[in-house]
Amino acid sequence: MPVDNKLKEPLVSVIIPTYNRPEYLKQAIKSAVQQNYQNMEIIVSDNCSSENPQDLVDSFADSRIKFWRHPENVGMLNNQMNAFKMAEGKYVASLHDDDMWHQDFLAELVPSLEANPDLILAFCDQYIIDSQGQINEVATETNSHSYQRDQMPSGIYQDFQKIGLIDKSIATAAACVIRNGLIDWDSIPSEVGGMWDLYVTYLCCISDYSVYYCPEKLTYYREHDQTDTMLSGRSNIQAKIRKAKSEIFCYKVFMEDMRLQQFHSHFRKLWLESHTTLGIGLMLDRQTRAARSYFWQALQEQKFNLRTLTALTLSFTPQVLTNKILGVT
Repeated sequence: MPVDNKLKEPLVSVIIPTYNRPEYLKQAIKSAVQQNYQNMEIIVSDNCSSENPQDLVDSFADSRIKFWRHPENVGMLNNQMNAFKMAEGKYVASLHDDDMWHQDFLAELVPSLEANPDLILAFCDQYIIDSQGQINEVATETNSHSYQRDQMPSGIYQDFQKIGLIDKSIATAAACVIRNGLIDWDSIPSEVGGMWDLYVTYLCCISDYSVYYCPEKLTYYREHDQTDTMLSGRSNIQAKIRKAKSEIFCYKVFMEDMRLQQFHSHFRKLWLESHTTLGIGLMLDRQTRAARSYFWQALQEQKFNLRTLTALTLSFTPQVLTNKILGVT
């Protein structure tokens, strides 16, 4: 790209929140600095990792990188939001410390935003990679199909509530560029927790702006045993509890928003399922009385649900037997 064209590129703020993943962080930063799109600031926000990544960041010797380290652990959400609030670019994009971008990620998505002031964000499809950075072709195909991205043509979507909140096609945390200044980062409630990306998608959906979709796979989303997605299974009870609480809060907000009334029944179903999930998590955490209150509420709100009824029944069995049935050691 000619130098004069690069000077006309709007500034993009790349947000990289990190915590205790130095090797992955190095790969994430590398994928950012090697973007074909050059006019960016890269904000690395460390959530008080046990090993300060300052030297790792400095090793890139890139003046575009800004490093911030919290003196104490402020939690995943606060670390993410504080970095967003530091952004000075016209556009902002989140890159998790365990993910990577294709070198054309920004070069492909930013021009569509520049050409269309009515767009609030531009997003793309993504590859799924393993802990070693190898592309998992089967998981990638499954991911694209699960989120309906393989069925979406490229272009502008004016009404995107369904693709954003029902199909969840927009990977806000990993595969999109957002027009900065349209989202009030201070308005993100702490209760959204790890579902902040879905909540940001919600704010975009009710903004009266449009979105642009590029079907190319321009990001690499890493699946490994330390992601909350993986931890929220039976192997980590606290992750299950955190995720369920976030879901209950978000789906309640969506249910109560009159602008989303056509999807009310869908959000209500997910809201009730989250009650059961939270109850199971609390039951495994030996908080049986609290667990039953969520089971009862879920049953009172629906005629019959085998999963909820089974979980409630298990709450009256000895803990050892419950753990054995659920496969928890």
